[in-house]
Amino acid sequence: MESLKEKTAKGLLWGGVSNGIQQLLNLAFGIFLARLLTQADYGMVGLLAVFSSIASALQEGGFISALNRKKEVGQQDYNAVFWFCTACSVIIYLSLFMAAPLIARFYSEPQLTSLARYLFLGFVISSLNIAPRAMMFRNLMVKENNLITIIALIVSGIVGVTMAANGFAYWGIATQTIVYVSIMTLLSYAYTRWHPSLSFNLRPIQSMIGFSSKLVVTNVFTIINQNLFANLIGKFYNVHEVGNFTQANKWNQMGHTFVNNMLNGVAQPVFAKVDEDRDRLLRVFRKLLRFTAFVSFPAMFGLSLASKEVIVIAITEKWLASAHILSMLCIWGAFVPLNNLFANLIITRGHSNVYMWCTIALCTTLLAAVIGAYPFGFDWMLRIFVGINIGWLLVWWWFVHLEVGLRLVDMLHDISPYMLLAAVLTIGCHYLLEDVRNIYVSLFLKIVLVSVSYVVILWAAGSVILKESMSYLFSKEERSNHEKE
Repeated sequence: MESLKEKTAKGLLWGGVSNGIQQLLNLAFGIFLARLLTQADYGMVGLLAVFSSIASALQEGGFISALNRKKEVGQQDYNAVFWFCTACSVIIYLSLFMAAPLIARFYSEPQLTSLARYLFLGFVISSLNIAPRAMMFRNLMVKENNLITIIALIVSGIVGVTMAANGFAYWGIATQTIVYVSIMTLLSYAYTRWHPSLSFNLRPIQSMIGFSSKLVVTNVFTIINQNLFANLIGKFYNVHEVGNFTQANKWNQMGHTFVNNMLNGVAQPVFAKVDEDRDRLLRVFRKLLRFTAFVSFPAMFGLSLASKEVIVIAITEKWLASAHILSMLCIWGAFVPLNNLFANLIITRGHSNVYMWCTIALCTTLLAAVIGAYPFGFDWMLRIFVGINIGWLLVWWWFVHLEVGLRLVDMLHDISPYMLLAAVLTIGCHYLLEDVRNIYVSLFLKIVLVSVSYVVILWAAGSVILKESMSYLFSKEERSNHEKE
């Protein structure tokens, strides 16, 4: 157990460091772009995001996970995946190329036709990277993958900002995306030293398609859920409102993605190691659940509290309308890593069908509820969207309960102390500092008061998660001993 505990701690630490660097790069370039561009510019690209993402999910086909599950993988397997995915991406691109005028007509934005045909080239390029990515994933080339991602973020960010500064507007955002996937593809080939052959034997695909198809369906509905609200706004309102929502959701995603990616690197491998021991699996899951709540609630509730200050300081008052949206989205964002952790356990237990149908049900429920709320205005649409996403945690809990016997009272016992403490501190801080007019002073005081109070109260209460985290981070002698072991 100590060995597993140490590996989990290291995975969380290094996952946090690498993802922290990536999020800081996204933040830096995002600030420059938001200052240079308008809500309408972001809205134009935001309307197409769901089409690009679904197309990417379809052409990837879940083959990265499928190749990772195979006991033995050879050149013919990677080669088959390369040619199959490339062919699918070309067919999908041609279909979307022809459909671009219909998309533009649906949103009453004629400029979307040319933008869509340009932006959709990105997923064709990324399809060439599926086989090398699968090879890197299978061979645990984590450092190489992080380095590739950071290089791609830097170069594409510079290109996007340069184009935006020279008046290319939303074309700069689209080009940034294409440059990013192009560099990721080129560097993946450079690190793996793999290349496809002219053999067109697709027989290996047959053994993978059953597993991968479920992941594809799940990924498609996950993408629809993530982009649903922006596209409904685009249909019912205008591209300006889409831009405000897209900007707010971008900041929300940066927050919960940091926690999510940190956990994704360890959750499934750790669950797999103890999968045969149901009681031990439950103990491990509950500890990760407590850690997730310990990090996610203060981070996301804190971002919700400081949404106005963060938006105005980072990207100026022209985006002030997105601050209110961000404050609400962050409440949902605090629960996203928890839902993700539950889903990871279900997948580890081999129930990809449960994961698929649960995701489909969530997407269908959201679509019906948000459309039904449209007559009551934007705010009610947003509240219902956030509320259903939060409430869906109970659905995930039910399936985990069936798998490992997690009781509802135990789940609430694990997450409620951190949730309630973070909520009380942020609400109290809001009323305490509401008369502070200087946004820089307000932001500083909110960060210091909430974070210091949170740590001090948990320490005084004897929080095991806090003390173990502090011990691992700051005890040099202990870490040195771990490295020797």
